[in-house]
Amino acid sequence: MKVHDLPTPALVIDADVLEANLATMATALPGRRLRPHVKAHKCTALARVQVRHGHPAFTCATPREVLGMAAAGLGDDLLLANEVLDPGRLAALAAVDARVTVAVDSPATVAAAAAAGLREVLVDVNVGLPRCGCPVDDAGRLADLARSSGLEVRGLMGYEGHLMVVEDRDERLRRLVGVTGALAAAHDAVGGEVVSTGGTGTYDLHEVATEIQAGSYALMDTAYARLGLPFALALSVWATVVSVAPRWAVADCGLKSLGMDHGNPSVDGAAVWFCSDEHVTFAPDPDGPLAGVRAGDRVRVWPAHVDPTMAMHERVHVVDGEDVVDTWPVDLRGW
Repeated sequence: MKVHDLPTPALVIDADVLEANLATMATALPGRRLRPHVKAHKCTALARVQVRHGHPAFTCATPREVLGMAAAGLGDDLLLANEVLDPGRLAALAAVDARVTVAVDSPATVAAAAAAGLREVLVDVNVGLPRCGCPVDDAGRLADLARSSGLEVRGLMGYEGHLMVVEDRDERLRRLVGVTGALAAAHDAVGGEVVSTGGTGTYDLHEVATEIQAGSYALMDTAYARLGLPFALALSVWATVVSVAPRWAVADCGLKSLGMDHGNPSVDGAAVWFCSDEHVTFAPDPDGPLAGVRAGDRVRVWPAHVDPTMAMHERVHVVDGEDVVDTWPVDLRGW
């Protein structure tokens, strides 16, 4: 099958670009220095390729991701970098044949993990993103509580998601100083071997981290592309032009097939005006490759946010040039 034969909207990965991205990261952060975040792709087939590049430990965002990775035989070292209180889900995590570590940031999450029979935790510390994580000053007491509850504290984690798409590298580095200080202070109080942090936007800026939780580097998106990182766009959504007007054209992918929280997608040779449920409306550059576009033509749409884009599709097609060489289920969707 050729890429132009796929029914649209079709989620597509360029195999060569994916391989180059994974190789670049494996050189920068070999082995256990990287704990790839599967929330970025939700695909065990892609995770297997990451293992082939020397990264056997993974970060997960949901219990579903942990259970799916374990069922796929990818449970060497799974971190659920998220707070969970559901007793049934926690018990399921404790029962799998895998090494599972969960994040805790309160006495409630410590108690829930211990009651479920989980064995290992990381103390989640707030490093500036107003989301999960305990205050730095509480990290040591929480670690002591976890140990007294029968849990092994492997160390700590903290996520500076608010810095990931700060475009200026020097500004990212300047603002990361506070994150690094918070992690160092918390680690002094918590102990353990692990300091888990970071993401694609800060993967090469951390000094105190033992491992980085980057995920988007594998496939990338247009928001990250603005940072000038050494990773290229591997993921796109192929769409069919279904309507053409004198000043604009419309293709058949929209809000229900693209992650939109980081802004509009991009179309090469055109200005994207807006997306609606099933459509993207764009104005072709009169001197560009889409000048004279006709109904039935295919266009490549580049998403601004890779993670939710992947989660909106049941499968992703891997292409080598025009050839579809594989189709992978996006099998870690849902909760």
